[in-house]
Amino acid sequence: MGFIKDYFYLKKNRRRSQEAINQLQWKAIQKMLEYAKANSPYYQNQYQNIDIVTLEDFQKLPTINKQIMMEHFTDLNTCGLNKEDVMNYAVQKELNKDYLGYYQDKYVVGLSSGTSGNKGLYITPKSMTKRLPGVFLARGGIELKELPLRILFCLRVFSQGFDDINAPLLKLKYISTMTPVLDVIQKMNQDNINLWMAPPSFIRQVLPFKDQIRIKLKKIITYAEVLSAADKAQFEAAFNTKVVEIYQASEGQMASPCKLGHLHINEDMVYIELYDQNNRLITTPNVVGHKMIVTNLINFAQPLIRYEMNDMIVLDSPCPCGSHFRKIKQIIGRSDDNLWFYDQNHEPRIVYSDLFSRWIITESDQIREFQVTQKAISKLEITLDLIGDFDPKQLERRLLKELNELGLSVEIHFSINPLSLPTHFNKYKRFVSLIKNP
Repeated sequence: MGFIKDYFYLKKNRRRSQEAINQLQWKAIQKMLEYAKANSPYYQNQYQNIDIVTLEDFQKLPTINKQIMMEHFTDLNTCGLNKEDVMNYAVQKELNKDYLGYYQDKYVVGLSSGTSGNKGLYITPKSMTKRLPGVFLARGGIELKELPLRILFCLRVFSQGFDDINAPLLKLKYISTMTPVLDVIQKMNQDNINLWMAPPSFIRQVLPFKDQIRIKLKKIITYAEVLSAADKAQFEAAFNTKVVEIYQASEGQMASPCKLGHLHINEDMVYIELYDQNNRLITTPNVVGHKMIVTNLINFAQPLIRYEMNDMIVLDSPCPCGSHFRKIKQIIGRSDDNLWFYDQNHEPRIVYSDLFSRWIITESDQIREFQVTQKAISKLEITLDLIGDFDPKQLERRLLKELNELGLSVEIHFSINPLSLPTHFNKYKRFVSLIKNP
């Protein structure tokens, strides 16, 4: 029951004063820097001639991004893990749709496509994932009075990290978002689910069949996509329950809801710097963050120090809940457009863009970037930006196989052309849909 200790520690942190939060963060940053310099060859080289005495010194350190992290993965991690070995493990897990288990019986390996560049590897020690029940209880948008919980977790893929949430009074079951909606509802009813976790786009697919849900949900938690105010209101009315959002990324759990349902940055788990369009540090609400730099304060296996992300967020005024953790007013531009295909009955079905991304990125490292444009249902135009020789027919066979297994038809036209990322900090759009949801 060690996770109870974690729960109360994380709950206590949210009640800290602003001064105490600042001290906690600076102490955590110093600890991470010291560990990284002692155990990561990459950071040893980066910081060897730099004095880091104040927070201002820290904010002047060079940033890294996904491309830099992957280029230096072997030297950046502190566990002596080889990039090629870890990548082969992750890709095979993906191809075999086998998402459980630990690499070397020590690490959970995450494979991310992100919104730019190629595949990203993220490792989390088993010692951290085994503490997830406490983190989930404290920062998962739930309260102790809601226990016991029987959770149905819906996402395109699963992972050992999610499975490690299971604990006394917390029972989590997984089902793929590619499962037919009626089968999902049947599982909810059979297992007497009382907490549903799913991306907003998948919840929208269930809405027309909500009357077939016979169980009473205590709460719905969304993630992986932005939860709009309109969706939240619609979901709460349709399912007669409270709906909250978690802001989670491969780089860390960025923000969690308070007791009032408002998103707060997890200041004790990540240190987030936001900069405006003129590259000035944002310290006040209602300013669009054009650059977001994240330092993960708790994962010492793969130190992500001043890691630049493409996410754009806007801070809000202090929250009535009383917490001094910064409140997020809006997350801008996290979701890609989804794709639509006809099934065997000529009915349109959705395929989520993050799943489609995985099919592409696991096919070949020669694909530097891609863009999928959909002008009609079951018709795609895919542009590939290659870094070496690659036959698009190989990718076509993979996509046809995956879609055919789902009973879906598709026509694909490929082109080979360079693709450029935006010069501003908006997210690059890998998926451009010119059709409205059927």
